[in-house]
Amino acid sequence: MARKPAPVEETLKRLQKAFPDARCTLDFKTPLELLVATVLSAQCTDVRVNKTTPALFKKYRTARAYAEAPPAELEEAIRSCGFYHTKAKSIQGFCSALVEKHGGRVPTTIDELVELPGVGRKTANVVLGNSGARPGGFVVDTHVKRVAARLGWTKHSDPVKIEQDLNKLVSEKDWVRAGHELIQLGRRICVARTPRCPDCPLNDLCPSASAIT
Repeated sequence: MARKPAPVEETLKRLQKAFPDARCTLDFKTPLELLVATVLSAQCTDVRVNKTTPALFKKYRTARAYAEAPPAELEEAIRSCGFYHTKAKSIQGFCSALVEKHGGRVPTTIDELVELPGVGRKTANVVLGNSGARPGGFVVDTHVKRVAARLGWTKHSDPVKIEQDLNKLVSEKDWVRAGHELIQLGRRICVARTPRCPDCPLNDLCPSASAIT
């Protein structure tokens, strides 16, 4: 007999206690910097991105500067983050759109953000949730995807459908905070191959704990 999904309210309470300092681990000062850093973080650690962005942000201070940069020059500046051809193309694509359609400013709605070239819902939600704008929804990265499934909060594998499930379960005011906490849980304890269930603050709540341990 399948165990019930982890109770949302108690789970969120414990996560907040376990990870009181959970936050976005990308370094940024403006929405544009966060947008660029989030794109660079795809299949790359935040630590590596944070080593790359100080010089990058100093060199390119506006959307126009990115859009008009020689592609090879921008690629070289972000080479250490991997997949630099694709990432440079994405950055120049959405920066050109920012200049042409938004006066060089990063929009503050999910609908406008996902219309930008190279910007999906995950990236858009990261930007909205950590730049002071109203969040568009839960950030669903690989950690959130894995943890949400183990908690029994979703049966889907598609990130958009997982986001929809989490948006319904969790109050909007908690989307950003809970997202950071789930990511920390996934990074530190509920890892992919050998989750540390005995050390997990949700051990007695999680329907997957007994199966994994």
